[in-house]
Amino acid sequence: MIRRRLLVHGRVQGVGFRWFVRRAAQSRSLAGWAANRPDGTVEVVLEGEPETVDSVDRLVREGPRGAQVERVEAADEEPEGLTGFGTR
Repeated sequence: MIRRRLLVHGRVQGVGFRWFVRRAAQSRSLAGWAANRPDGTVEVVLEGEPETVDSVDRLVREGPRGAQVERVEAADEEPEGLTGFGTR
């Protein structure tokens, strides 16, 4: 089990980005959350199997239609044992 925090920059608010991440994470049984930040970025936390976290990480870097991901900052952290995936 791993945990990865992603900070997504670009046009990522107001385009369904959090819901896009939520669907991708839930369909792969990942835990965590996605939240809009006041600076216009979206913060994503993913916990699960390494291959599955990697697959959603790749999707986040593309984003949904209407989004324009400029860059993603990624940091691996100690898992907290989260359950479920939500939006904030």
